[in-house]
Amino acid sequence: MTPAAARVLVIDDDAMLRSAVRRILERAGYAVLEAGDGEAGLQLHQEQGADVVIVDIFMPERDGLELIRELRVVSPGAKIIAISGGGRSGKTDLLKDAAVFGAARILLKPFETTELLAAVRELLQQDPAR
Repeated sequence: MTPAAARVLVIDDDAMLRSAVRRILERAGYAVLEAGDGEAGLQLHQEQGADVVIVDIFMPERDGLELIRELRVVSPGAKIIAISGGGRSGKTDLLKDAAVFGAARILLKPFETTELLAAVRELLQQDPAR
């Protein structure tokens, strides 16, 4: 899938990070949707769909792990990237949990632009049945 044809949904409560990720993805040619919390992100995904969903693990109201589980229920084929900078517990443990719940890729904050773009590109190249 070409970047111009791909839509990426970024769900993170950090507006500055969302904005930075949006700029990176748009410069690479992707269409980008944003949500500031899990509830809004889930609703946006159900209404407009996304080829790749980027989910922060630590968010108010609905955390990223819960959101990943819910995305898997409503959209079993969702291609999910989990991101985290840490928090209450070790970030690597939480990101491992995210992988168990259905995230196809995990990125530790701060991540490089090349890491983000490579993860999105790899997921878009996967067979939709995966």
